[in-house]
Amino acid sequence: MDNPAQLSEARVAILGMGLMGGSLALALRGRCKRLAGCDPDLSAIKLSLEMQALDLADPDPARVLAESDLVILAAPVHAILALLRELSTLHPGSPVVPDIGSTKAEILGAMAELPPRFDPVGGHPICGKAASGMANADATLFRGAPFALAPLSRTSAHARALAEELVVALGARPFWVDPATHDRWVAASSHVPYLVASALALATPDEVAPVVGPGFVSTSRLASSSPGMMLDALVSNRREVLLSLGRFRKQLDLLEIQLSHASPAQLDCSLDKAVARRESLILSAQRGDER
Repeated sequence: MDNPAQLSEARVAILGMGLMGGSLALALRGRCKRLAGCDPDLSAIKLSLEMQALDLADPDPARVLAESDLVILAAPVHAILALLRELSTLHPGSPVVPDIGSTKAEILGAMAELPPRFDPVGGHPICGKAASGMANADATLFRGAPFALAPLSRTSAHARALAEELVVALGARPFWVDPATHDRWVAASSHVPYLVASALALATPDEVAPVVGPGFVSTSRLASSSPGMMLDALVSNRREVLLSLGRFRKQLDLLEIQLSHASPAQLDCSLDKAVARRESLILSAQRGDER
């Protein structure tokens, strides 16, 4: 099977029709030759057809993969790893295989074990919602979002070009990064914030409910993310998350010491630094939007 030169010529299969896979399907409608999707959840299959997100939907990946030359793995990390172990028996051809898993080192390690006829490339859109599932899929989910692409040494120039075209078609902003750097970055920017939000929710007593306001709601928002999905990400990125947690704990301990020692000047200085650091990080992200 010849690989397509462009996305418009590609027969695309999406394995996983949850929030991310469903949003991919909705965003890719009319942009490829054929769009098929697979999910073990029959209700997700039914809903994807009702939403007219796909040309073909089936719980059997072998049926969905038939004649597909671009296979997108849109599942939690552990499910992506399982699919990679099965892919060579499910697909007889030589497709380009990107994934959109939230960590990269373990997935790219598994991709490296695929037979040479496969052309894999790692990916991760930096976006999402607290609500999960096909029912919450949104064609605009990826618009303006950074989209990490992580090549293997075996990734062809063709797979790179097709992956970038896919990301641009979604309205996202592609950037290339090695898997170790990616996992270190998302540990600090995504995984630890989720754990901090969860810890805040767990540490807040019921009696304060009458005064819960915007501060608590905004700071604890990430605690509403799908526990199963986040557990998958945390476990697959355990080392980097633990390192990042250590840096966070060090800063929290410092603030506690400054408060307990009645050092308002030092505490004020630390809080001023926090304001500057947050604004600097956001400004850098916005500059990335402009590039």
